Amino acid sequence: MLRPVRRRFVALLAGAALAGCGSAGPTDEQQVRETVAAFSKATAAKDYDRLCKQLLAPKLLEEVEQAGLPCEVALSKGLGDVKDPKVTIGQITVSGNSATADVQTSAAGEQPSRDTLKLSKAGGRWRIASLG
Repeated sequence: MLRPVRRRFVALLAGAALAGCGSAGPTDEQQVRETVAAFSKATAAKDYDRLCKQLLAPKLLEEVEQAGLPCEVALSKGLGDVKDPKVTIGQITVSGNSATADVQTSAAGEQPSRDTLKLSKAGGRWRIASLG
């Protein structure tokens, strides 16, 4: 179970570009980009507490914890040896309280990959709902 989760998380690990903020506040597209970038940075920093408590959607948390471990421990085991991760955020598509983000990712010793992340909005915040 952790292997597929790890591969998906590798896709999100570091250095995403953030969209600029407009005077009327960030758009949903900008908020989605910021969420993916925050997820990337937290993963690269191995900040599993933030990932689990602030960035993953509840349904995805349940899937991660199906490995029989708390979220933070499962992520640590799955991502602990990932080195030099990179992510580039491509097209963002928002439809109501759902969004997708096309990403290209790489990490040392891993093949580059293109994935589509799904996000959901709940309580006014975008969270990662599916990892491709």
